Amino acid sequence: MPVAVKNVFARLSAYVKGFSAAQRTIAILAIAALVLGGIALASWLGKASYAPLFTGLAAADASSITDQLQTDGVPFQLTDGGATILVPQAQVYSERLKAASNGLPSSNEGGYSLLDKMGVTSSEFQQDVTYKRAMEGELAKTIGAMDGVQTATVQLAIPEKSVFVSEEKDPTASVFIATENGTQLSTDQVQAIVHLTSASVEGMQPTDVSVVDAKGQTLSAVGTGATGSGADQAADYDAATSKKIQDLLDTTLGVGNATVVVSGTMNQESGTRTSESYTSPTSGPVALNESSTTEEYGAGSGAGSGASGVLGPDNIAVPNGTATSGTGDDGYKNESATKNNAVDHTTETTQIPSGGLDRQTISVALNSKADAVQNANLQSINDLVSAAAGVDQDRGDQVKVAMMDFDTSASDQAAKALEAQQKADQQEALWSSIRTAGIVIGIVLAVIAIMFFVARRNRKQEREAVDLGELDAFAGETFQLPLAMDGVDDRATLGAGDAPTAVLSAMPAGDAPTEVLTTEEITAERRRQDISALAERDPKRTAELLRGLLDDRAPV
Repeated sequence: MPVAVKNVFARLSAYVKGFSAAQRTIAILAIAALVLGGIALASWLGKASYAPLFTGLAAADASSITDQLQTDGVPFQLTDGGATILVPQAQVYSERLKAASNGLPSSNEGGYSLLDKMGVTSSEFQQDVTYKRAMEGELAKTIGAMDGVQTATVQLAIPEKSVFVSEEKDPTASVFIATENGTQLSTDQVQAIVHLTSASVEGMQPTDVSVVDAKGQTLSAVGTGATGSGADQAADYDAATSKKIQDLLDTTLGVGNATVVVSGTMNQESGTRTSESYTSPTSGPVALNESSTTEEYGAGSGAGSGASGVLGPDNIAVPNGTATSGTGDDGYKNESATKNNAVDHTTETTQIPSGGLDRQTISVALNSKADAVQNANLQSINDLVSAAAGVDQDRGDQVKVAMMDFDTSASDQAAKALEAQQKADQQEALWSSIRTAGIVIGIVLAVIAIMFFVARRNRKQEREAVDLGELDAFAGETFQLPLAMDGVDDRATLGAGDAPTAVLSAMPAGDAPTEVLTTEEITAERRRQDISALAERDPKRTAELLRGLLDDRAPV
């Protein structure tokens, strides 16, 4: 191993050895977290990215496709209750092509593509049936694309055309809907399905479409349209009308001072009504044609003669009769006139759908304890309610408005309970804030303590060692230090066997005599002098060194 690398590892090892137990624990946890994070990142990066192969599959198609994927050895995942198949992104298109070559998903086949498979020798019956199947498939695809619809099946009943108009029948359709989990079709969606189906088939009316869901509920029946049951219609009408009246009374009398109940009766019968009326023209009578006849016979006065005698059996005069004569003013006159005047002729044909309102009753109760109600006019309130609900007296509608004492004990208890709950929520929010603040403060204090501990340990490790290598040169020598008053002559040659000494310059007169010191004493004195000089030069550094020395000598 290169020397530089060895030095790096040596310095790193020496640095780690200087860690305390807490620092070593933190370092181990950090290294473990880094290793686990690296493993998780590598696993995530090495994991294949999955993409949808098919969505909205039927159970049979999903089973066939998964069998194909298992045969090919392609990993896959099922989501959305098995209706969606996910495969690795790189294999999406190849698996789609393989599935298409095997005719999967089979449920997607149909529609107008059936017409492409018809041969030139197909009979008229086969052509009609294939065309009907194609229309059913296209309608099923279109309805299945709506939100909330999982699958849809359409069955058409198209009668044969007849040369007799009176014998022609309207086509009908039956639509089966399987909705997604937790989804219920709204009335607007059902109406959209009904109108979409009826508009796709020639001669079909919206009332000729029946819609049934997977639960067996009839959403639209033939002959009634997408209007739902009578109970549902009545409930919807009652709720809508009650809301309108309640909003009106809450605005005028105050909230809680009035309650409204509406009961409507719906007509579930449908039919056609034709009425004719004849009226005179507003501009006066206008003659279309006019005719008159006049007849006149006889004469006024004059003479005449005629046959006389007895008349025969046929009122014919008998031959050889005698003539008579006479005078008179008898005659005959007949006059007649015919005049045909033009009149207005109106023929009105009305289609009566089911779901019409037959009759409604409205009951309004007012709180007599409220000041706004006491000052109100009941007749005015009655008129307002009648106008808001569209009351028709000829239809038999009734409106009743009465004043009575409301029982407010339940509302008072509810208000007290609500107030108590609000106070409890506020108290809980306060304690939650206190707990959160305490946790935050504790975390901050813990972080500060850890930082202080780490900084202290770092200061200990950064202590500067005093270089005493210079003192090694004085090993084995003896110095004479001016520690006491002593004459030079008093310092005789040391006896044999004593340690060698170095004679220092004599102290001035009056000073303390000199004292001969050994090498160990000189070394200690030199160290004390170095420490004193360091203390004068850098007191802070000296304090840190002394503090570290005391910590090292402290018992564990």
